[in-house]
Amino acid sequence: MCGRLNVTDSSLSQWVSETLGVDFNTTTNTDLRPTDNVDVLVAEDNDIGVCKTRWGIKPDWSKRVIINAQGETVAEKKTFKQAFHNHRCLVPCSGWYEWRAEAGPRKTKYQFVHANRTPLLMAGIYFNREFGAELVTLTTQPNAKCAQIHNRMPVLIEVSNAQSWLQGSRDDALSMIGAVDNELISIERMNGIAASDN
Repeated sequence: MCGRLNVTDSSLSQWVSETLGVDFNTTTNTDLRPTDNVDVLVAEDNDIGVCKTRWGIKPDWSKRVIINAQGETVAEKKTFKQAFHNHRCLVPCSGWYEWRAEAGPRKTKYQFVHANRTPLLMAGIYFNREFGAELVTLTTQPNAKCAQIHNRMPVLIEVSNAQSWLQGSRDDALSMIGAVDNELISIERMNGIAASDN
């Protein structure tokens, strides 16, 4: 979790540009996966800039690509600590996907979006490499609604906290790690039938 994103160019680019005052242009990818390219927002002097990243890192000790870090421990884990202190970022997206085992052998796919259909800002950290920047997104314990589908959810940052997440102190950033309220997220079955709103 969370391993698939929905990025829809036109509405997302316009919203980010107008809301955060940054020239943001991304490419539509409604099934964005680990190792794909992701446009993220980063601190740039006293402003917000855009950085192209690749989703996932593969440390020497790991046998697989790591795409997520737990928000509860990201500030302390050796692999992530320095990036969390110095290279936090925001991942603008239209939503994310999870799968849940239900009746039958196949899992049911769900899409998570903002309740009012505006884009989401996922919390992330990035690593500057010789070949380009690499992204790791942050997760946390889910709210009650999201917990019906999965045991983790992305750390989501409110627009009003965007600058503070990118440029604030470590403690400022830590205070933003946690699940958003139930009413801010809408969950949809991908066959068009809405999931529980409880």
